[in-house]
Amino acid sequence: MNVYEDGGKVILTGYDSFDAGNTLESGQCFRFAKLGETRYSIVAHGKVLNIEQTCTGETRLWPCTPEEFERIWRTYFDLDCDYAGVKAALSEGDPIMAEAVKFAPGIRLMNQDVWECLISFIISANNRIPMIMQVVRNISHRFGTDIDGERCFPTREQLMAATTEDFGACRAGFRAKYIYDAVQKIGTGMVDLDGFGAKSTDEVKRELMSIKGVGVKVADCVLLLSCRRREIFPIDVWIRRVVQELYFGGREIPLNSLQDFAREKWGAHAGYANQFLFHYARLHKIGTK
Repeated sequence: MNVYEDGGKVILTGYDSFDAGNTLESGQCFRFAKLGETRYSIVAHGKVLNIEQTCTGETRLWPCTPEEFERIWRTYFDLDCDYAGVKAALSEGDPIMAEAVKFAPGIRLMNQDVWECLISFIISANNRIPMIMQVVRNISHRFGTDIDGERCFPTREQLMAATTEDFGACRAGFRAKYIYDAVQKIGTGMVDLDGFGAKSTDEVKRELMSIKGVGVKVADCVLLLSCRRREIFPIDVWIRRVVQELYFGGREIPLNSLQDFAREKWGAHAGYANQFLFHYARLHKIGTK
């Protein structure tokens, strides 16, 4: 991949397997806006970023310096991972996965801030993506810092004084008490987000699940999308139906057996498999009946 600066924009060329639209609209993150056919605005890591992809194979990022790209966005979009190799490994001997990969070959797993990712996926429980995005935006606008006409997701310190009622006013519904519990446990050090990198996946999952409202699925999403545990295969009611329909002829399969199936079939690439299947099934309405 080539990276250079031109007219205040960082330009990427010569990359493989990166479609910003597929990536942003695949249910991974909730602070973006679609501004055109191939143009998006993102709020992440205390920055507002515009991203546009051209038919000539360029990706343009602004406002952004080469230094900011290297420090933030290269990692955020997982641009150092060999997705051609990942897709080949997933597709080999698996025509179902090969079709899902072919449908949206530019999806990448994002590396998000663990704090924002956790709160966002607490909000996601039994919720639709447009509503999740609205609640995250409401919390950001009520408590976050202004930057370039937008509001950053609030820091831990900015939310420590917030009440359950405050989160309810942001339209979090029954999840307000879970957000409050997460803020308090993290703010007081009962849950140590900064120490996750040195802990095993099981240790991190147990710590996350000590927060009210954080079950296996939410914990797994945080592990996959902000802790880089790519072997994790998050399963909710819907993705369970999808796997059962696509791989088991619609037969009811116990949750533990599905987790074993994902681990054995896709191994270290299970998280990538999950995202390709999620996006493919959502847009084809698989598992919705």
